[in-house]
Amino acid sequence: MSDRSRSVATVTDDGVLPWLLESDPMLRWQVQRDLAGEPESAWQATRARIATEGDGAALLSHQDADGQWAGGAFFPAEMTEHPPQNEQPYTATTWTLTTLREGGLDPAVLAGTADLLRENSRWEYDDLPYWGGEVDVCINAMTLANGAWLGADVSELAAWFPAHVQGDGGWDCEWVEGSVHSSFHSTINAVRGLLAYEKLTGDQSVRAARHSGEEYLLRRRLRYRLSTGERVGPWADLIVHPYRAPFTLLKAVDHITEAALFDGVAPDPRAAEAVERLRAARGDDGRWLQGGRFGGDTWIEHDAPPGEPSRWVTFLAQRALNRWDEAYA
Repeated sequence: MSDRSRSVATVTDDGVLPWLLESDPMLRWQVQRDLAGEPESAWQATRARIATEGDGAALLSHQDADGQWAGGAFFPAEMTEHPPQNEQPYTATTWTLTTLREGGLDPAVLAGTADLLRENSRWEYDDLPYWGGEVDVCINAMTLANGAWLGADVSELAAWFPAHVQGDGGWDCEWVEGSVHSSFHSTINAVRGLLAYEKLTGDQSVRAARHSGEEYLLRRRLRYRLSTGERVGPWADLIVHPYRAPFTLLKAVDHITEAALFDGVAPDPRAAEAVERLRAARGDDGRWLQGGRFGGDTWIEHDAPPGEPSRWVTFLAQRALNRWDEAYA
């Protein structure tokens, strides 16, 4: 039996796979493809249902006539002050597009949206045009990936990332305030956006910058300060979905294993400790718990409250471990 088959069989024997398949189409099609090994015709049929059922249909129903959600680019139109992180709303355009893209919606469903946003949406920062991005690394990373997905011309934004790599190899959203040191949070979001962009467009001009950011994280084993060897923060152990902006254990292992698979190499062994921490968090029933919740208002409910078994977390964790184990069998 192949290593992939062993992983799938384990999930099935534990009763986890049927549980995962009892999910919203945005998750179910990925379970069918990446864990259940179902034929393309099956998972594509499920994927097509995103636009008309469940969370995908709910998100689409809130789109404004001008192409935006909640009347704003990053924040709802009625928000006049920057909220505390634990009150960040996730109803505006950038967050909603990111959820739909990562959930697998066919971009053809949003035909015309890229043009509407070009005409109507401006960033809260300096009233800048939407597809040009702004100064925040994390915002620009989502915009780069979303623009590539919707067919917008984001080539100038793609070039922005190599031009803004810090001297230590990563990125920091506070660069505009004079920061010269990279951030785990900014860097993981940058490399995720660059990987999505390259996968969607085939443009390899951003690959060296992505590898630079990944090296920044891997030199720190996805969790430690290079200067002191101390853990960077409690968020380095978080296992949570949706990912949102912060760096977390699950987000990091998911990216490092996905990027390695895309690049055709084994995942870097410096990620091994983080991988094993993720593995150790798996419950005896084969499920992972939802580790927390970021921010405030959303259009759709999380799949599970903190402390309860989460289908999304379980799927993402199991898939990442499968990638690792197949490479190191």
